[in-house]
Amino acid sequence: VQLQASGGGLVQTGGSLRLSCAASGRFFSSYVMGWFRQVPGKEREFVASISRSTVYRDSVKGRFTITRDNAKNTVYLQMNSLKPEDTAVYYCAVGMGLYSDYYSDYRRWNYWGQGTQVTVSS
Repeated sequence: VQLQASGGGLVQTGGSLRLSCAASGRFFSSYVMGWFRQVPGKEREFVASISRSTVYRDSVKGRFTITRDNAKNTVYLQMNSLKPEDTAVYYCAVGMGLYSDYYSDYRRWNYWGQGTQVTVSS
């Protein structure tokens, strides 16, 4: 499975961005798809996931929305009301047969995109 993320950039506090992640593979609709983010010196942290339902980290609830288009093999992350603390490299990921208890553990995910930088200026 190959993943190609895009859509990052520089925005001001309160602005919006939409990240996209296109995946190869025939079984996209069966994958759990997720978004993580990472800043230098810190571990990669879970942001959101989507399978039959969606899960979000607390700090992005109400601001970020994860969706998927199975016909296009693409997952999206709509980010609104961005804050400087959202600044990070954002990665999309594929989880195969992944239990929801493990979503927040980046080591459980199977494939990763190359990352896209999101910078929120204050």
